[in-house]
Amino acid sequence: MPERCAWAGPDPIYIAYHDTEWGVPEHDGRALWEKLVLDGFQAGLSWITILRKRDNFRRAFAGFDPGIIADWSEPDVQRLLADPGIIRHRGKIEATITNARAYLEIEAREGFSRFLWRYVDGRPLQPRHATQADVPPETPLSKQVSKDLKKAGFRFCGPTITYAFMEACGLVNDHVTTCHCHDHVSAMRGPGL
Repeated sequence: MPERCAWAGPDPIYIAYHDTEWGVPEHDGRALWEKLVLDGFQAGLSWITILRKRDNFRRAFAGFDPGIIADWSEPDVQRLLADPGIIRHRGKIEATITNARAYLEIEAREGFSRFLWRYVDGRPLQPRHATQADVPPETPLSKQVSKDLKKAGFRFCGPTITYAFMEACGLVNDHVTTCHCHDHVSAMRGPGL
């Protein structure tokens, strides 16, 4: 059995997510936005809860199409608050609508992917943590990205959420060095900016 990051646990959903998605550099702006929204919904909950409901979220939020969601209003909030398939939290639902509008502004101005990847010069950071205990919950960089996202109009994107997002989307390779995914993900460095 291959060695994995300790957080992955034994659940098959977690294992599949860890082995195929987490830490893989994501460059599609819409997919990045979706992951940031889901990380915001995860605040105060376990990530496995989000993974188990991810298909429900995608259905309820129009495939995470920010162009559609940006036009939503109170009737849509009410519809989502009544949907048992998602996390029914008014603040997080309203933030998703607000974040769709902020995303569209950044996307039109410079591209959401470029906005995010410029923080790491287009190449994933490679901290090479030996154990899960060495992985920080946030960093000075995640604090800066969080601050800039908030300045652009985003909500539910504090430094801890932002760092989890950066790890998930491969801006930071936080697979521990003993994890069987570490070297594979490390090789996905990309061309840089």
